[in-house]
Amino acid sequence: MKIADFNASKARGALTVPLAALALAACAGQPEHVDLLLRGGLVYDGTGSPPRAVDVGIADGQIRFVKKASSRVVAARTIDAGGLAVAPGFIDAHSHAPEAVERIEGPFIDAQDLSQGVTTIMASPDGGLSPRVMRQLQAALSAKGTGVNYGCYVGHNGIREDAMPGARRTATPEEVERMAALVREGMEMGCVGLSTGLMYDPGMFATEAEVQALAAAVKPYGGTYDSHTRDPGFHMVESEREAIELGKAVGIPAKLAHLKATGLINEGRIGEVIAMVEAARAQGFDIVADQYPFDGATVRAVYDLFVLPDGRGDRQVTEAEVRAALADPARRSALREATENGVDKGFSWIKAVGYGSMRIVDAPENPDLVDENIELLAKKRGIAPFDLLADLAALKNVRVTLGTIDEADIRELIVKPWVMVASDGAYVDAQSLARGYAHPRASGSFTRVLGHYSRDLKMFPLEEAIRKMTGFPAAHLGLADRGRLMPGLAADVVLFDPATVAARATYADPGAFSTGIATVIVNGKVAFENGKPTGVTAGEFVPRKR
Repeated sequence: MKIADFNASKARGALTVPLAALALAACAGQPEHVDLLLRGGLVYDGTGSPPRAVDVGIADGQIRFVKKASSRVVAARTIDAGGLAVAPGFIDAHSHAPEAVERIEGPFIDAQDLSQGVTTIMASPDGGLSPRVMRQLQAALSAKGTGVNYGCYVGHNGIREDAMPGARRTATPEEVERMAALVREGMEMGCVGLSTGLMYDPGMFATEAEVQALAAAVKPYGGTYDSHTRDPGFHMVESEREAIELGKAVGIPAKLAHLKATGLINEGRIGEVIAMVEAARAQGFDIVADQYPFDGATVRAVYDLFVLPDGRGDRQVTEAEVRAALADPARRSALREATENGVDKGFSWIKAVGYGSMRIVDAPENPDLVDENIELLAKKRGIAPFDLLADLAALKNVRVTLGTIDEADIRELIVKPWVMVASDGAYVDAQSLARGYAHPRASGSFTRVLGHYSRDLKMFPLEEAIRKMTGFPAAHLGLADRGRLMPGLAADVVLFDPATVAARATYADPGAFSTGIATVIVNGKVAFENGKPTGVTAGEFVPRKR
């Protein structure tokens, strides 16, 4: 290069630097527009890291920034988050709420979840839905609109019904392959993995080899395995071990659904399951669990525990049918046999959990019965447990929990870092209340953990409680754009008061909204504030996205 050319190049470079600086300065002076500005809160990002006093900007349904907002930020709406925790929207990895969609008129707002900060729910647990039925659910939610996001599992019981309808036996190799094809179809739809309900009909007739073959079909998709285990009432440890060994054998993440030690025979034994999980994790296997923080499992009206001899254990019976059968001496014996042992080796609640797992949780006209264990109360009265159930069925509105859980076992499990929070909750409405199904976990699981176990009992810091509800389940389920407050991710956010957040739902009032939840944002839209849903239906289907 000639000296003259070199000098000319230097001159051009000298001009380039200030021009770039001027351009940056011009950009710095331009306003930054956002739809929502959450100002002045304490931000918990979902990773378990300590909180930061920063602001959150939201635009076009995404997190735009997580930092102190500059003076050039222009917000269509600013929410004062002073004194509040700002966290990712909570993820319920095990929900039955969408099962009520068909009976709901209008949008599926899902107020019970929004009221406790939940913005994403996982449908089709416990072996629930086949791809065919899931498409029907998606169509219904799309037509009606949903207040929360939802994802799904491929349900083992659902695909078994589609592949071998009505069969209550071991599957043939051809039927297993037919089911595996349905698993792959569900994964192509965006499901997060395979769920089983091995305690229920027809999953109870599946061999371990069948379930392993179907779980292997999710592996190429990066899916997970979620198991309502085979016999948690009478063979808890063996049943949880089966799920753990499946995850190890197939080489996929496995989750023990709604893990707990239920009934008199399992009290104090949760430590055995914890030891198995931690041994597997020490070997490098991704074994986790979810837990709801209440001392009772499924709630049922007493009359709904009876199985008619000409029916199935999962058939809904009426109070009148049960009372008529109990009053007829010729039918009572057959009713007892079906109730205690199932029909044709099928499902029944008594067979599944036993009388020792049942505790009375609601008896409005007989409050002295509340907290009585069915097996122990029968012994106290000197009668058979079945006869005690018959006596209770003659009373009004007596409800029992099918699986009592010792509080010490809840606390021993809930502190484990591999345990996420989930509800196992069904939709609370007039129908579920009338049939005695409603459980407080549906409306209070997440706020009970935040208020009771984290704040009041100080069992873990708030950032850990939030991680259990956000970043952890998002990572396990493969929801890469949820569960954290970071630029570019979906704007699902909850603002709550750490000093007052608490569950109010009880067995007597299972639908009560929580306190302390200030604002819930779903995909950048305010979906809950001032103690009630706004009616916005910003929820969407969230596919697996690792």
